[in-house]
Amino acid sequence: MARLARLCVPGLPHLVLQRSVHAQPLVHDDADRRALHEALQAAARAQQLAVWGWAVEPQALWLLVCPPAAGSLGRAMQMLGRRYVAGFNRRHGRQGALWGGRYRAAVVEPGEWVLTALCMIEQGSSADGAGADPARSRWSSAAHHLGTATDALLTDPPEWWALGNTPFEREHAWRARLQAGPDPARAA
Repeated sequence: MARLARLCVPGLPHLVLQRSVHAQPLVHDDADRRALHEALQAAARAQQLAVWGWAVEPQALWLLVCPPAAGSLGRAMQMLGRRYVAGFNRRHGRQGALWGGRYRAAVVEPGEWVLTALCMIEQGSSADGAGADPARSRWSSAAHHLGTATDALLTDPPEWWALGNTPFEREHAWRARLQAGPDPARAA
């Protein structure tokens, strides 16, 4: 029997989780991180997928995206897997799957929930040891949102613009939010 089609609501944000198989590391070094970022950027561009946030954890990839069409999220994830996993396997002399099954995705209600999801993603990324300072992390979109780096992969969601009238106000508001963490009542 065929699998059910994935729910993908065009124009609405989706929180996406892709885990590694058998808890293997998704990236071993900066070269892997760059390759994953480049593969994600190519897949997002090809499918016109707006990427609002991302983070690489040792065994998981988190994304906050907004697909323009019903099949664009699935096609982007398929492209990401084909491009990144093939290169990862070549670089590390391995074969087989890197992803631990199908990606998981949930539609996120626009508004405050988008910021809660983005905070959860960016606060949880500490694969590079930046830990307490997300602005230094190369493993998530936090540095972009905090103004310490520019990430061409990202598109800022409408909710981001409501944080302040200037980039400095938005970055300051976002830093305070990351330090406070996601609202436990919302993140549960």
